[in-house]
Formats: sequence, structure tokens, C-alpha cells
Amino acid sequence: MDSTLDATTEPQQIDSIDIMRIMEAIPHRYPFLMIDRMVDIQLGQSAVGVKNVSVNEPFFQGHFPSRPVMPGVLIVEAMAQTAATLVVLTLGEAFEGKLVYFMTIEGAKFRRPVGPGDQLRIHVEKERSRANVWRFKGVARVDDVSVAEATFSAMIMG
Repeated sequence: MDSTLDATTEPQQIDSIDIMRIMEAIPHRYPFLMIDRMVDIQLGQSAVGVKNVSVNEPFFQGHFPSRPVMPGVLIVEAMAQTAATLVVLTLGEAFEGKLVYFMTIEGAKFRRPVGPGDQLRIHVEKERSRANVWRFKGVARVDDVSVAEATFSAMIMG
């Protein structure tokens, strides 16, 4: 069953949610919670996750001490967390805190390094959904310049 909204119905819009609401929706916690807030949320369709990248991030201790770079896989994880939060907001309270597992990651491209002081804006858009499997296209931007992109699918469990 495809869960897209009826073509005559406008998607429900949420202007923004804060970190506390994100932590109600998904089970990730520090140091692996990769988004700080979400904005421009269209339930069932798209959202923008915001990650303020700080020099205090634990991964910078080893990646790399002389030139801190946010690992690309963590940028893709931030895309997935943005998408997972969107899915939970769309499906409702019964799905809060459920585990969401990657099934595929395709076409991942990393265009420029992300470092301390950058603000990642992670744009995710649903390509399709069927039952508990959702597929998204994600693009991460810093200062409106694309730094990473990927298409991925995930399954919500439980």
C-alpha cells in the first residue's frame, strides 16, 4: 500500500521541531544523534534537518586532529535520522522511538569537506513508501552549496 497523500489534499506542514521532539521520535542519543532541529516539514513528503557542526564533536578527535572533517558516513546518517523523524511524525505517536534500519544507500557523493562552524541543512524528500519501507533522496548543504547527497531506503521495525 502506498502511503502518499491524496493528490487533492495538501500535505500537513510543520514549521519546525526542536531537539526534544526529535528525541521523542527517534531513539538516537549523544554522541550519535546527528540533527539538532528540523524545519520546513511536510508530513509524508519532505523535511530539512539542521546540524550545527561544533569543534567539540567526538569524531573530530580522530578525523582528523590537524584538519577536522566530518565523516561522510555521518552526513548520510544525519540524512537518515532526518528521514526517520519525518516518517515518525507522519505515522504518529505509535511509531515514536521505533528502530529504523538502513536497507540501501545508493549514489552517495561527497562534494566538499564539512568542518567545525559549518551548519548542515539536510534536505530529504520521499521518493516512495510501501508498508514499512521508505525510500528517500537526501542532499546536505552548507551555505546553500551541496556537500553530500545520497538515495537510501530504510525499514521501520516494531
